[in-house]
Amino acid sequence: MVDLLDRWRVAARGAGARPDAGLTRAGELLLARWREPHRHYHTVAHLTAVLDVVDQHAGLTDRADVVRLAAWWHDAVYDPRADGDANERDSAALAESVLTGLGVPVSTAAEVHRLVLLTAGHAVAPGDRDGALLCDADLAVLAAPPATYERYAAAIRREYAHVPEPAFRAGRAAVLTGLLALPALFRLPQLHGRWEEPARDNVRRELATLTGSPGGAG
Repeated sequence: MVDLLDRWRVAARGAGARPDAGLTRAGELLLARWREPHRHYHTVAHLTAVLDVVDQHAGLTDRADVVRLAAWWHDAVYDPRADGDANERDSAALAESVLTGLGVPVSTAAEVHRLVLLTAGHAVAPGDRDGALLCDADLAVLAAPPATYERYAAAIRREYAHVPEPAFRAGRAAVLTGLLALPALFRLPQLHGRWEEPARDNVRRELATLTGSPGGAG
């Protein structure tokens, strides 16, 4: 199995970063963020899962290494107490700053910034293959077997342990309802065909447990 730091170095160099010691140090600092103790789902395991999907379907993208870098940065900042899309905005800004400092071209770092922001709402414009793969990879857990999905939902609840149950249920239900309102959870045809219906079934089932509705929504 390829070491995560090696995967970071290969992607960053493929996007134009300088192959020096600063690159390794940046990767170590980034991994330290993914290992913060308050994370229960947004962990190195999630990062690895997203990278694996991107690698498996890299041929569907226009710039695979840029998508890989966006995967590395998309939850670099993760504070469950933050408002709205603050985490995504802060992650995107940090990515752009660090990557340019590593020698990645300004236009490429700006594209990573754009891609990271997409993970706030997972709304992707038609024809945006790089954005589609990143968002599809980020949401892949929704299509997991039901037992795996339930572990994911439980991990999300632990990340929001500071939120009282009624408020959590309302907030989580709003997130799930927003996902079900998307025209498609998965945009790339190869992934949509396999994952769309299992994912919607999982989301509807969780929503039903949160709202007390026998059928959920969607």
